[in-house]
Amino acid sequence: MKAVFLDRGSFPDYIQFNAPNNSLKIVEYADTKTTNIVERITDADIILVNKTVLTAEHLSQCKRLKMIQITATGMNNVDLDYCSANNIVVNNVANYSANSVPEHAFSLLLNLKRNLGSYISDVKKGKWSESTHFCFLDHPIKDLANSTMLIVGSGNIGQNIARIAQAFGIKCLFSERRNAQTIREGRVSFEEGIKVADIITLHCPLTAENRSLIGQQELRDMKSSALLLNVSRGGLVDEHALIEAIKNNEISGAAMDVATVEPMPENHPLNQLSDYPNFILTPHVAWASDEAMQTLSNLAMDQIKLFMLTHNA
Repeated sequence: MKAVFLDRGSFPDYIQFNAPNNSLKIVEYADTKTTNIVERITDADIILVNKTVLTAEHLSQCKRLKMIQITATGMNNVDLDYCSANNIVVNNVANYSANSVPEHAFSLLLNLKRNLGSYISDVKKGKWSESTHFCFLDHPIKDLANSTMLIVGSGNIGQNIARIAQAFGIKCLFSERRNAQTIREGRVSFEEGIKVADIITLHCPLTAENRSLIGQQELRDMKSSALLLNVSRGGLVDEHALIEAIKNNEISGAAMDVATVEPMPENHPLNQLSDYPNFILTPHVAWASDEAMQTLSNLAMDQIKLFMLTHNA
């Protein structure tokens, strides 16, 4: 059997994707442009793909395709309807970054709360050497303890966020879905939660229902001292509304690991906030600790192995 990996370059070389047995040959491409997709997949039995988009038009050219293994959790880059209608198995990988994403989220949060970026920058500029006292306190420092966090999304990542938050002395609230008519036990309404929380952190998939979950009204409803974290999907936050909220001091700050367009172009709206010390943007790397990436690879290859065993391949 032949497998093709269309965007192997989205992982470092030291992350290993080992074929489950000698009967599977994996052809790897660092990246694949739209114009090259068909020629690379036409004779493949299995496709491995991270973010390359596979449409019905592409897949209809395949002669032997039996399985698509997505090396990520999100599946919106593959035409699932076409695959279902044509008996093509599609697998994704979940729960590989349950440590990596929360750790990244708290890295961002601590940076914002304690103004680490500003202090590190000032030390490099020589301001500590110029200080009259043993330290300088040019930027406010806030504790996490005794604050309230609203967690939007209660999967493995959301649960781990709560576990870490509680160790810091943070009170955690799990959000109900926006506009929900009933509130499940152990949750608070989304609308109430964003009003009382000191920290709002997003850990849910992007759907038609929650696109722009945090928009102009939600940002106005937040405390002026609130911090917003999004290490989930860019479309959950109305980026233009966030820009105005930061510029007008409607909230205390925000940190994002995602954007609506990735890779983010130089003219992307969020670049307007690049010089604001209370805004942090990282390039969609919350998921990508070495440990998480190797776990993802292992799980993906295990799924291919199981598929081959159950299909006598």
